[in-house]
Amino acid sequence: MIPLEDALAAYGRTLRPLPVETVSTLAALGAVLAEAASAQTDLPRFAQSALDGYALRSTDVAAATPANPVRLPIVLQVAASAQPVQPELPPGCAARIFTGAMMPLGADAMIAQERATRDGDALVFTSLFSAGRNVRLQAEELAKDTVLAGAGNRIGPGLLASLVNAEVQTVRVHRRPRIRVFVTGDEVRPAGSALKPGEIHDSNGPLIAALLHSWGYQAPAAEHLPDDPAAVRAALAKAFDEADLVITAGGASVGDKDFLPAAAESLGMQRVFWKVAQKPAKPMFFGIREDATQQRVVLALPGNPGAVLIGMVLHARLVLTHLDGEPLPDLGWTAGVLDSAVERDKERARLVRMGLRHDAQGVARLNPLPHQDSHMLSNLGRADVLVWVESGDETVPAGSVLRWIALPQ
Repeated sequence: MIPLEDALAAYGRTLRPLPVETVSTLAALGAVLAEAASAQTDLPRFAQSALDGYALRSTDVAAATPANPVRLPIVLQVAASAQPVQPELPPGCAARIFTGAMMPLGADAMIAQERATRDGDALVFTSLFSAGRNVRLQAEELAKDTVLAGAGNRIGPGLLASLVNAEVQTVRVHRRPRIRVFVTGDEVRPAGSALKPGEIHDSNGPLIAALLHSWGYQAPAAEHLPDDPAAVRAALAKAFDEADLVITAGGASVGDKDFLPAAAESLGMQRVFWKVAQKPAKPMFFGIREDATQQRVVLALPGNPGAVLIGMVLHARLVLTHLDGEPLPDLGWTAGVLDSAVERDKERARLVRMGLRHDAQGVARLNPLPHQDSHMLSNLGRADVLVWVESGDETVPAGSVLRWIALPQ
């Protein structure tokens, strides 16, 4: 039985990122950059107005005073739209201009319309107006070829918009993983189907699909496997030829109906570990098969839904980040204070579902919930976080500081 810390560290030690491909930036949401992405244009691309108002040459009003006002006739109108050529502002004149419009050649300032004094078709200035005011200068945000994000950065909505804005049309990313999901057990039936005595509905397939979807992965429908070694082996053989990652629920322990580990190893999967010192989800199998150009990975989870939750949130999530090429040392554990005492397990780290609140000082407070057994999921409607409770003999008292990660909501 491998310690939980060692199991989590094994993913970074053994997994390689998936192959690199070039994709449209618009199709890259959720992917991880394999190469740096750089701006293909200055931002802004041209000097532009920051407001609706009037563009002018600051030198034309440098001598303006209340006693000697300066009038600038309005001779141009420049909209935020395509221009055949850059408009040119004659000396001693002003231009009506709108937010985001190209500044006319010669203009170096613009005055907001609510601050301008207009007299018919002219502006009147009674004081100087300095250069650069209300103008977005070309390349003031960044210059062409500036690196926007380096390798290892995941493309979220904000980065995607930034890349598009900088005219990055394609990016080099690690291919998204192809995933297959199997749920085993003769007693398991699809949700909503009529049940005979001894049968149960499948909650593991929907749970796995929902978690994958919440993380931005395509969520394949779970395939059901009977408790038959030949059927299990045949299904795995086909899946290993098609998928990068195979996730299974059920059949991973040591009972007479647990065929997954042996079937996987018979198909060339090299065991990295089997059985983790964690509660729930102790009988977890992780294996890798090295193909000619890439790895095939299997993560076999125990069948109890609480164990599937732990296996997905703690283990599958890390596997996926490493396949994606995202260099995460862990999942972002943070500290919180325990509101009430919680029991330890003598041999295994407990992963406990808890509620989370923040007190008036902003301290994360952790509230243990009932119904923690591996077959139970009813507390998930109230569970916000997963809390790591180290093994040991003594109860963890209220006020102790423990590590937690957020559960998908």
